[in-house]
Amino acid sequence: MRAPPTGAHRPGALAAIVAGGLLLVWPALLNGHPIVFSDTGAFLHQTRGPLMIWDKPWVYGPLAFPFHLHRTLWPVALAQGVMLSHLLWLALRAFGGAFGGGASPGRHLLLVLAVAALTAAPFAASLVMPDALTPAVVLCALLLAFGRRALSGREAAWLTLLAALGAAAHLSHLPMLGALAVAALLAGPRAAGRVALPLAGAVAILLATNLAGHGRLALSPHGGTFLLARLVANGPALRTIDALCPGTGWALCGYAGRLEPYGPGGCDPDVPDNPPDSRAPRPCPRDLLPSDIFLWEPSSPVNRDEAGRERPYGGAALSSEARAIVAATVAREPLTVALQAVRDTLAQLAANRVGDTLARRHVGEGVLWHLEAFGPAEAARFRAGAQWRDALPGLVAPLLWVQAPALALGAIALAALGWRGRRDRAVLGLAAGIGIAVLANAFATGALSGPHDRYGARIAWLVVAGAMVLAMRRWADPARD
Repeated sequence: MRAPPTGAHRPGALAAIVAGGLLLVWPALLNGHPIVFSDTGAFLHQTRGPLMIWDKPWVYGPLAFPFHLHRTLWPVALAQGVMLSHLLWLALRAFGGAFGGGASPGRHLLLVLAVAALTAAPFAASLVMPDALTPAVVLCALLLAFGRRALSGREAAWLTLLAALGAAAHLSHLPMLGALAVAALLAGPRAAGRVALPLAGAVAILLATNLAGHGRLALSPHGGTFLLARLVANGPALRTIDALCPGTGWALCGYAGRLEPYGPGGCDPDVPDNPPDSRAPRPCPRDLLPSDIFLWEPSSPVNRDEAGRERPYGGAALSSEARAIVAATVAREPLTVALQAVRDTLAQLAANRVGDTLARRHVGEGVLWHLEAFGPAEAARFRAGAQWRDALPGLVAPLLWVQAPALALGAIALAALGWRGRRDRAVLGLAAGIGIAVLANAFATGALSGPHDRYGARIAWLVVAGAMVLAMRRWADPARD
C-alpha cells in the first residue's frame, strides 16, 4: 500500500525547507557574497557573449540566468541551497521512516543543521558552479529508483527534469547517472527505467546544444583535449608523441621531447612557492595540476605553437588531434592507462577537502569583469567579500577540521546501516546508491580529468547525510530492519 506523501507545500514544511536552504549557504553569508571560481566567469559568459564556451556544456549558465538576470548572484546561491534542502526533505520522507512518513520540520532541520555544520555541502551550495547539481543528480536518481512510492506524480516529474538538467550541466554527471541507472536494477527494471529517462534527457540536451553551438552532434565536441591532458600528465601520451612524431603530422610533434614540464614530476601543487630545499620539486603555478597547466596556461603547447605564436581556442583547435593521440596511447599502453585510471580514481576518493575554491588566486580577473557588467553595486559587494580580500580561507579554517572525522564515521555508519537493513530495498538502495555515485564521480573526474578536492567535496557529504537519514529511520522504527 502507498501512503499519501507528506506535502512540502504545507506551511511548516515549506518554512523548514526554506530555513534549511539558508543554513546550507552559510559560507556565502559569511563571505558577504556567493562564492565564485575562475570557471564561474565562463558560465556567466554563456548568457552574455556571442560564442558558446568550447569546454563547457551550454546548460548551467542559462539555468542560472533567470535567477541573477545580470544583476546579482545572490538568488543563484539561495536557489541552490533551497533546492538541496528540498531534496533532503524528500529523502527524509522517502527513506527516513516507514511508508514515506519520515519527514517533519524538526527532523529536517536537525538533518540540515548537521549537514551544514559537519560537511562540505554548504560550500557546494554557495558556489556559483554546477557543483551543487552533482549531489542533486544523485538524490534525484535515488528517489526515483528507491523512493518513488513516497513521491507524488508532480514531484516525480520535477525530479526527472532536475536530474536531466543537472546531468547535462557537467559531463562527469553522465557516467555517474548511468551507474545509478544500473544500480536501480536492485529495485527492478521499472526503477531502472525511471533513472534512465533523465539520462536520456541529458543526452538529448547535450546533443542538441552542441549541434546548435558547435555544429557537432556529440556529447562533448572537444572532450578529447581533456583526456589528452590527463595522459600527458601521467606520462603515456608523452611517450606516444615522442615515438610517433614527426610521421603523424600532429601539431604537437613540434613539442616532441619538450613536454616533460607537463608530465609526471613536472611540478607539484603541494610544494610551497619557496621550497626550503632547492632540490625539491618546483611548485605548480597557482597550485594547479600539470594537466591544468597544459590545458590553460597561455604559454602551454595547447595555446602556443612551437614557434611561440598564439593558438586561438587551442583546446578546441587541437581536439581532433587529441582524440587521435589518445587512441594511439591507449592502443600502445592499455594496461598502463588502465592502472593509472584506477590510481587516479583512488586519489580522487581521498580528495575531499574544502579549500581549492576559497582563495582569491582561484577566482581570476575574468569573474570580476563579468560582475562589473552586472553593475557597480554587485561589483562592490564582490570586492568587499572575504573571498576577494583573500580572508575567506582563514575565516573558515577553524570550522573545517570536523569534516574528515565526520566523513569517516559517516562512511562506517552508512555501510553498517545499509548492510543491516539490506532486506529493505529502500535502505539498501540508498546506502549502495550513494557509494556507487561517489565511486563513479571519482572515476569520471579523477581518472578522466585529474583529482581535485572540489570534485570530491561536492558529493562526499552525501555519505554523512545518508547515514543520518538511515539512523533516523531506525530510531523511528527500530524493529523494522
